[in-house]
This record gives sequence, structure tokens and C-alpha cells, in this order.
Amino acid sequence: MIKQFNFLFVTMLGLGRIGFIPGTFGSLATVTMLFICFHILNISSNVVLLILLITFAYSFIAIKNHTKDSKNKDPGEIIIDEFIGQAIPIYLYEISHETEKATDQAIIIYAICFVLFRFFDIKKPFPVSYFDKKQKNSFGVVMDDVCAGFYVVLSLICFMMVKSYI
Repeated sequence: MIKQFNFLFVTMLGLGRIGFIPGTFGSLATVTMLFICFHILNISSNVVLLILLITFAYSFIAIKNHTKDSKNKDPGEIIIDEFIGQAIPIYLYEISHETEKATDQAIIIYAICFVLFRFFDIKKPFPVSYFDKKQKNSFGVVMDDVCAGFYVVLSLICFMMVKSYI
């Protein structure tokens, strides 16, 4: 039973089994889920944070157990790491705009976060590439996407700083 739960967890309910760009589908599902949580269901950012932290912590165990009998420690079907990395910039955007939740602005920011995250996850600038290439374990699987998520945050901060000077 735990093996099946881990499979469903790391593949985001089987979404990672899509043979074509599973990471992109995982990121898109994350954006959609977080939009629903924050803008339709109005779930508290504290509740979302708790879910994200539990997901982050359990992902190391689930990925390790899912790949223990495989030589490939980062198979494409594992997309929970995309969920974690994609959630970082969106969550930080939401808590920085907690009192003002303009849906049209959020859709634009979510789309930008999605595109930037996929860009950094695919291009793998350092240290994303370091974790992807050198850490062949559950830590590396998750941390390359965490780094890509923080690159999105850094990009948005830089953009906002430049925009404020123009």
C-alpha cells in the first residue's frame, strides 16, 4: 500500500506517466492547483505553506523509495519536484500580495512564473545543473527544482527593481 501511495505522490496522481513533457504538465497542474487554492477557495497562506512543507519533507522519502530498485534515480515520471519548485515563486508572490488579490494580475504573474520556471528547469543554470548532475539521489531530484524556483523569484525581483527605475 505504501508503494502505491509513493507512486501516486511522486507522479502527482499518475500525471507524471504522461509520455510527453511530464514536467511541464506537473508545473501546469501546480499553477492550476495553487490558483484554485488562493483565488477560488481562498485557502489561508498558512495552510498552503503547511501542505508545501509536508510535501517537501515527504518527497525525499517517497522519491528514495520509488527509485530504490532502479539505476535511474531521476526518472521522468517523478514530477513532485516540479510541484515543489513551481510552488516557490507562486507562494512567495501570494504572501507578498496577501491583502490585494487581483485575479487578472495573478493570472499574468502565474503565467510568467510558469514560463520562467520551465525555462530554468530545462536550461539548468548553476546550481540547478550541479544538483541535477552531481546529486544522483532524492536530494538532487528535489533541489534542482528548488533552485529553479528561486531563480524565478530572483528574476521577478530584478524585473520589479528595473521597472521601478523606469
